[in-house]
Amino acid sequence: MTATDMPLAATGRTRLLQPILLIGMVMLLGFFFANVEIQIEGSHGWASSLPTWRIEHHWLLDIFWGSRPMTGYHAWVFPFMALFFHFPLVFAWRWSWRLEARVIACIMIFWLSEDFLWFVCNPVFGLAKFAPEFIPWHIHWFGPAPVDYWTMSAAAAVLMAWSYWERGLPAAT
Repeated sequence: MTATDMPLAATGRTRLLQPILLIGMVMLLGFFFANVEIQIEGSHGWASSLPTWRIEHHWLLDIFWGSRPMTGYHAWVFPFMALFFHFPLVFAWRWSWRLEARVIACIMIFWLSEDFLWFVCNPVFGLAKFAPEFIPWHIHWFGPAPVDYWTMSAAAAVLMAWSYWERGLPAAT
């Protein structure tokens, strides 16, 4: 192993730096993808005006999709992003349950930040219109945000924390 192949030492405060930088990078990716989607969708969220197939109502959508329509766009973009986030594991030829938890947490953080930033950066919406009366595809809200934001944030936090935790101390991987 050469010096360029060796991971940075994670001791003391630097153990917190890696997850913070990771989350920041994932949120930056969310920002860029939100802006790509703004260019694609404009003011019409949830692929409502894209030339793609849609399933508006189905009991499985109520259970697994938050009662939102399933579209051809989402059927392709969601697995694409999941594969994108798993690519480093294949590239490094390294896998563990902790790394898988970290990847899943990153996917959740990505979609949460991308979705929120889509509204913030979209000139048709902005933060002032981040409310249920302006966003019909987010059906279930709790307080100032969709329920998905709360549940996915909690799940991502647990997965991310567990992925770094080792014998009572944050792990260096």
